[in-house]
Amino acid sequence: MSLKTFETLQVERDGRVTRLWLNRPAVRNAFNAVMVRELRKALEDVRRDDEVRVVVLSGRGSSFCSGADLNWMREIISFTYEQNLGETMELAEALHELYSLPKPTVARVNGPAIGGGTGFVSACDIVVASTEARFGLSEVKIGVVPAAISPYVVRRMGESRARQYFLTGERMDGRRALEVGLANIVAEPAGLDAAVEAVVGSLLSSGPEALASAKELLRRVPGMDFGEAKRFTAEMIARLRVSEEAQEGMAAFLEKRKPKWAG
Repeated sequence: MSLKTFETLQVERDGRVTRLWLNRPAVRNAFNAVMVRELRKALEDVRRDDEVRVVVLSGRGSSFCSGADLNWMREIISFTYEQNLGETMELAEALHELYSLPKPTVARVNGPAIGGGTGFVSACDIVVASTEARFGLSEVKIGVVPAAISPYVVRRMGESRARQYFLTGERMDGRRALEVGLANIVAEPAGLDAAVEAVVGSLLSSGPEALASAKELLRRVPGMDFGEAKRFTAEMIARLRVSEEAQEGMAAFLEKRKPKWAG
């Protein structure tokens, strides 16, 4: 196991799993410009590392991410439009890199995930939340909106639920997050890590190329018409069937053994 520390992040490498820890517990892991840049750098490193199969995102201490840092907000309130646009584009890029990473991502939501914290959660593939987690899209209460995170929150919750929480700014707990589709699994705090590891184990038993292709399907097919989707999906499965990974997977299934990647 290895640990790399940034100013606001810790990157823990545990075999085939990389754990990204938001590491500002004194301010409940509130994000600022530094954290956004460091998250982008960490995700770029993970993307290039063929040994990494799964990414787990969580927060040190008792919070996942409490949203934007108050000191950063005091700075940006005096920014020009151009300066605000630059800062917001950095956040938008970080969210997209998390969402489009060709490796499965698991959000371990140990506590409050507010505003942009809910955005980071929504950009992950699978969300495992503690019953003590709290989610909120309360930007309207201070006269702004959850703009950069909206593509990911709407995709995860659906428009109907997003309308409710975008407009009211009301909070929800882990169990309610499960009901509205924001969380996939909810566990008591003592069982959170076991629930996360069960998901990680399931992901590691699947073919890494197949997982990347499954994420590509999920990202691209919803925007296609049926004609385009027919060709795209047929080409994908034909390409995968002749790949080394699929040949090994199908042979392992027929021979009643585990494929090499699951060892």
